[in-house]
Amino acid sequence: MARQSPTSSFSYEFTYQVFLSFRGTDTRYGFTGNLYKALTDKGINTFIDDNNLQRGDEITPSLIKAIQESRIFIPVFSIDYASSSFCLDELVQIIHCFKSKGRLVLPVFYGVEPTQVRHWSGSYGEALAKHEERFQNNKQNMERLHQWKIALNQAANFSGYHFSSGYEFKFITEIVEYISTKINRVPLHIADYPVGLQSRVQHVKSLLDKGSDEGVYMVGLYGTGGLGKSTLAKAIYNLIADQFEGLCFLHNVRENSTKNNLKHLQEELLLKTIGLEVKLGDVSEGVPIIKERLCGKKILLILDDVDNIKQLQVLAGGLDWFGRGTRVIVTTRDKYLLTSHKIESVYEMEGLYGIEALELLRWMAFKNSQVPSSYEEILIRAVTYTSGHPLAIEIIGSNLFRKSIEEWKNTLEGYEKIPNKEIQKILRISYDALEEEEQSVFLDIACCFKGNRWVEVDVRSKLMVNSCVNISDFFSKPMQKCDESIGFY
Repeated sequence: MARQSPTSSFSYEFTYQVFLSFRGTDTRYGFTGNLYKALTDKGINTFIDDNNLQRGDEITPSLIKAIQESRIFIPVFSIDYASSSFCLDELVQIIHCFKSKGRLVLPVFYGVEPTQVRHWSGSYGEALAKHEERFQNNKQNMERLHQWKIALNQAANFSGYHFSSGYEFKFITEIVEYISTKINRVPLHIADYPVGLQSRVQHVKSLLDKGSDEGVYMVGLYGTGGLGKSTLAKAIYNLIADQFEGLCFLHNVRENSTKNNLKHLQEELLLKTIGLEVKLGDVSEGVPIIKERLCGKKILLILDDVDNIKQLQVLAGGLDWFGRGTRVIVTTRDKYLLTSHKIESVYEMEGLYGIEALELLRWMAFKNSQVPSSYEEILIRAVTYTSGHPLAIEIIGSNLFRKSIEEWKNTLEGYEKIPNKEIQKILRISYDALEEEEQSVFLDIACCFKGNRWVEVDVRSKLMVNSCVNISDFFSKPMQKCDESIGFY
């Protein structure tokens, strides 16, 4: 039986768009019931526990499943919320989804102060004290209590809504309108087969999470063309976008800054983040407008394929340009461009090797992860040729779709003599960006291996895949000695 497609790891279809966590005796027939009706009247698929899924002393697997399949969480913190172990267990699961899956948590403080929830005071302190008294002889439950306290503190630190008096229907309308803007966002397409992407997403997310939510944080993704920087950035965008007030993914900055100029990108940034339509005469006009209009906004900004420091200077010139909690992600082929802009948190894109490379090639060439064993040898030969380059794997896999083993062999032999034009086109961008002298030295390095067919093919591909992006590294070090028979030593 075929394995599940890797696309399943990046599905953005949810069973519920909103999950309501609340103390039934407090608000079921009042505020929460009215909020539920207002959400469903707007066509927002909302989970409310009307089926008595909470049984015994802990929440059921059915309830946990409902939490995992929900997009936005609204915990309604009322007077007696903390007295319910069910509510507190729900909250722990909700915080877990926030951390692992980037889900939005929108707390509502109904008749209680946020500080009571955050610091476990008032009715929350009393309720937790009673739980502690009940659990004091049970080490496992004391750990459970500890998790409850952490979850309450973290949830109370999220931006949310506080209701103490006034017209409740207006308060509910405001919440529903905000939720509507979030669920109307359309996720970006990532890839047909995002093999190996999950671990990379979590790694970059951990870099983003290191920054305080009170500050602005920039992260750079670097690596040569075709390694999947843009794909990774799109996956991160889809994962965490709901947490921000404004969103902007500027695609192909390198190409568009040449084609449409930088002021057009500034206009697009303002339009996407705050809906401001403006016509700029020059980039110098755009800088103060961006700083003035975005300095109080928590935004997610992704600058994809940056190749010039000027692009960063006029689109994300400094941390003080944006509101607290803002995250800026920059993808580039040039690591030193990130350093020049003082982006200290960086992630180097690596290729796909071994099992991951074979899995992607199987999906591209067979639309399945299980293939006839007779193909295994030629599959290994194909991934060896690609030197871990995901784009090369995708192109070759597509070209070999539904081909016989003999056709595979003939095609690969052809590539080894004359490299695939699509792959070369992507990799050539890095080469063309080098200075003339650097290009000359680069070609000299490749020529060192002329004469040894297998070494030449392997080194030529590895140089194109790996060296262009780190050419500055190469020129900053002493020249390595080259020997025709053994290469570098």
